[in-house]
Amino acid sequence: MEKTTNKLILVIKTVAIFIVAVLLFGLSLFLPAGTLKYWNAWMFIGIFVIPLLCFYIYLYISNMKFLEKRVSIRENENTQIFFRLCMPLVVLISFIISGFDYRYRWSSVSMPTIVVFALIVLTGSVMSLVVLKQNSYASQSVEIQDEQKLIDKGLYAIVRHPMYLAYSIIFCFSPFVLGSFYGLIPVLFIPLLMAARIKNEEKILLTGLKDYDLYMKKVKYRLVPYIW
Repeated sequence: MEKTTNKLILVIKTVAIFIVAVLLFGLSLFLPAGTLKYWNAWMFIGIFVIPLLCFYIYLYISNMKFLEKRVSIRENENTQIFFRLCMPLVVLISFIISGFDYRYRWSSVSMPTIVVFALIVLTGSVMSLVVLKQNSYASQSVEIQDEQKLIDKGLYAIVRHPMYLAYSIIFCFSPFVLGSFYGLIPVLFIPLLMAARIKNEEKILLTGLKDYDLYMKKVKYRLVPYIW
C-alpha cells in the first residue's frame, strides 16, 4: 500500500512539473505574441516537451528511482541555486522577446533557417535523453549520491558535461526556431552561466567523486569539444 501511494505521489509530482513547465513556456511565448497562431512556438514546445515526456514515461515503467531523482527540486549548494534560478529566467526573457518579435515583426527569419535550427534543437533534445540513458546518476541537483560511479563512456567520453551541452544547444538556438533574431540577445548569457556553473560543480565533484581528477585528465573538454 505504501509503495503504491509513493508511486502515485511521484506521478502527481511529475505531471505537475510538466504542466507548470508547459504553462510557463506557453504564457511567455503566446501572451507576448498576442495569439495562439504562433506556430513557431508550438513547434518548439513539441520538439522539447514531447521527447522528454516519452522518456519520463519510459522511466516510470523501467526505473522509478531514477525518475524520482529527475523530478527532485532539492538543491543544497547556494551557488547552484543561483544558477538554477538564473537559467530559466534568461530563457523566459528570450521567449518573451521572441513572442513580441512575432507580434510586431521586428525580424524575419527564413523558413530554411527555421527548419535547420529546428533539427539542431531536436538533436539537442535527443542528446539530453541519451545522457539520461547513459548516466542514471544525473539528478537535477549537484550532489554526490550513495555508491555513485564515475561515468566515462558514451557522450561522457567526449565532454565532461554533455547534459549542459544539450541544454545549451536547445536554448541558445531556440530563438531561430521561434523566428526571432532579437530573442538571441538574452541567450548570449547562457554559455557564461553554464561555464560558471560547471566550474563550481567540478569543485564539488573533485572533492566527493572518486577518480574525478583522473577523468578530467582523460576527457579534457568540459562543454564543447576542442574549444572548452
